[in-house]
Amino acid sequence: MSDQYPTDPQAGEPTQAYGQQPASAYRAAPATMSPQDERTWGAISHAGAVVAMICSAGFLGFLASIAVYVIYKDRGPFVRAHAANSINVQISMFIWLVVAAVLYVVLGVITLGIGFVVFLPVFLVPPVVAGILHVVGAVKAYNGEWWNPPLTPAFVK
Repeated sequence: MSDQYPTDPQAGEPTQAYGQQPASAYRAAPATMSPQDERTWGAISHAGAVVAMICSAGFLGFLASIAVYVIYKDRGPFVRAHAANSINVQISMFIWLVVAAVLYVVLGVITLGIGFVVFLPVFLVPPVVAGILHVVGAVKAYNGEWWNPPLTPAFVK
């Protein structure tokens, strides 16, 4: 036996299978980021959500937020906080859209169809508010300021 594979003293056999990497090689802690990188990725989590919202008519804004959160959440507290805030804005926007849809249907039925035309612009309010919150969040993140968006519960921390 070679020194490459440690042996079990009782059995005299290697403790690892051939070609298997040591467990510690996969559990390395992620490298921390510089403050400038944290600010940049915090701003990207917000700005990416705005771009995705514009490109998908408001439906896929959460993808950029989730991607930054999953990839960089363990690299620094600042980028984690801003990516979580970005996800929280997207979740709040979704809840607002569901409530608006229920009210739209109820008011449309109660008003015998007139409400379907009159209340249609209500669906523009949540994406516009979310876009504004994301732009403010991107600017604050790029400037290195901690920020919690108003009207947004902390679903993700």
